[in-house]
Amino acid sequence: MITKHPIYQDFPEYADKIKDLYHHNDEFQVLLHSYTELDDKIYKIETDQELAMDDELSQLRKDRVFLKDMIYNYLQQN
Repeated sequence: MITKHPIYQDFPEYADKIKDLYHHNDEFQVLLHSYTELDDKIYKIETDQELAMDDELSQLRKDRVFLKDMIYNYLQQN
């Protein structure tokens, strides 16, 4: 099943912290915005709303994992 991967769903234990950082930390806000935009792009490709080569989609997925790891590390450190 093709679904989006919102950070709140992936890290429910950090939901309050995500909201707080998003509203009070510009760096985190940019990071989360980048992740959300990338996740939306991947979803559109997977649901045939946009076209992409397989290798491009694979790289986008790797980029999403990288951003998710950065967000997780940020949540743990702050």
